[in-house]
Amino acid sequence: MGWAIRHRGPDGFGYVITPWLAAIHVRLSIIGVESGAQPLGSEDGRILVIFNGEIYNFIELRDELEGKGHVFRTRTDTEVLVHGWEEWGEGMLERLNGEFAFAVHDRRDHSLFLARDRFGIRPLFHALHGGDLHFASEVKAFAASGLVPMRPSPRGLDQVFTFWGARPPQTPFQDIFALEPGACATWRNGRLRTRKYYHLRFDENPGPEPSDAIERLGELMNDAVRLRMRSDVPVGGYLSGGLDSSITCALATRFSERPLETFSIGFEEPEFDESYFQGLVAEQVGSIQHDRVISGPEIARVFPEVIRHAETPVVRTAAAPLFLLSRFTQESGIKVVLTGEGADEVFLGYDLFKETRLRRFCLRQPSSVNRPRLFSRLYPYLPEQGRKGEFWQRYFLTASEPEDPLFSHMPRFVMSSWITEFYSAEQRDALGGWDARTALRDDLPDGFQRWSALNKAAWLEFETLLSGYLLSSQGDRMGMAHGVEGRVPFLDHRLFEFAAGLGASSKLRVLREKDILRRWARSVVPAPVEARAKQPYRAPDAEAFIGDGASIEYVADSLSPEALKGTGYFDPRAVDGLLRRVRSGRASGFRENQAFVAILFTQLWHDHFLAPQREQDELVLARADVAMDHQAMAIN
Repeated sequence: MGWAIRHRGPDGFGYVITPWLAAIHVRLSIIGVESGAQPLGSEDGRILVIFNGEIYNFIELRDELEGKGHVFRTRTDTEVLVHGWEEWGEGMLERLNGEFAFAVHDRRDHSLFLARDRFGIRPLFHALHGGDLHFASEVKAFAASGLVPMRPSPRGLDQVFTFWGARPPQTPFQDIFALEPGACATWRNGRLRTRKYYHLRFDENPGPEPSDAIERLGELMNDAVRLRMRSDVPVGGYLSGGLDSSITCALATRFSERPLETFSIGFEEPEFDESYFQGLVAEQVGSIQHDRVISGPEIARVFPEVIRHAETPVVRTAAAPLFLLSRFTQESGIKVVLTGEGADEVFLGYDLFKETRLRRFCLRQPSSVNRPRLFSRLYPYLPEQGRKGEFWQRYFLTASEPEDPLFSHMPRFVMSSWITEFYSAEQRDALGGWDARTALRDDLPDGFQRWSALNKAAWLEFETLLSGYLLSSQGDRMGMAHGVEGRVPFLDHRLFEFAAGLGASSKLRVLREKDILRRWARSVVPAPVEARAKQPYRAPDAEAFIGDGASIEYVADSLSPEALKGTGYFDPRAVDGLLRRVRSGRASGFRENQAFVAILFTQLWHDHFLAPQREQDELVLARADVAMDHQAMAIN
């Protein structure tokens, strides 16, 4: 299991084996480089902690715990979890500012406590089999163990094809579950009990914007970045050229003891490239800029490896450039970076939020001719000819009724779920009529229907896209594939709670996204960056695998009728028609591109995780930094 996830911790490993617990930890050394080996136990042997992630306020917590009489042996954030558990138990969670997944083993009752950070930045999976609890940072560890059956989950796959990622606790694997963001679980006496310790809450009656809101935002942004610069190794930054990453990199220079190193990817295709803005920000903040231009064929070549790390089918190719970026970053000697992820969810930055407001505005006067024309202002990064006309307007106005609790997201869900039109009869039978959207409607928070339209939309974006897709397939998995840890200042829970307490107009002023963030950022980033419209990160899709002589051998193999029949997810005749359209250049729309990518990557995913597994190497236990057994943990 340790060998299977060694990419997450290439700097060392440790293990513990007792009659009740066998666990291994692979380490990426960032804080307490010389003294932070794990597992880490308490002085009396009662408590053992295994931890992935960072506790950013560990210095403040350590000072508080030392004031209560606790004695620390290391300068690591891991030891704060040991003594914090001794002092506060589960109440420790509400004190932590960080991104984490950890396990606490209590020797007295042989229990195990699992916890994951509030927004699901770090992964944690579990499975029950043969009366035992198995847990790991990545699913491939279960496959390597030989103890957990690897089977596809029809419902998990249906969520991927609807929401772009399985919605925790569901995964694409049958009976393997993701601990939900902001959740913890206790295993005791053969039973697992799970609960949420953190809930997304939005102020439904916020009142006018406070007079000190800009000042308060600045304080929170600076402190979120300051805490995330704590490290015993250099911290760099991912610089996309957009507002969010530009802010994080500009603030990082204030707290960096050395020139900040920033990393960017560009594309040969002009519609995806943001190199101009990346260079503009790097020049202003004075960072040491590293650029890498990526081609479509390069994306296609690395995608089997991308799927191995993502551990899920994906419906876009956007993970591949980030996989290449993290490799480029690691080769430059940096293993910690700040990213701008989360700002669009916290400050209503996506066009989806504008779309929700416009759709409701138009449906209040359904006979209006002029109101629907406003839809042409959405998605300015798409070709202009595709953003006009009756079809474009009808797409938004007929997706669902305003009373539907999923109203804000139905255009996206409907577009994505077109992939399910290619299902085989066997896949439809396996679902038995289950539908991802219906299941989501049945699992909404109490009082959801009374929330404002934009608060509903924000909750759905956090719930369906952020953790299950952006923070995993494009975030943690692609960075940690090369031992690069991403830190996310915009998902400091204090910043989220501040933004959630503001009125919608502070964040989305008419059709100006992230308004309060932009007002504050005028003194932080170049004016062209602050003023530019939101351009989401995108990468070439189907053309990367087919066009310009870039045909990849595995595409034909994976999408052959024999391969499709063998996996059983998709109808070979329907896929053949799509493949012919893609190859002829007639499948230029987003819907067909997305379906092609999803089907191809599902086949690759199946081949890696569900086909007969090859033998793999193991870690040499004699080389462990920490080796613990029952006697080593004996209680004094």
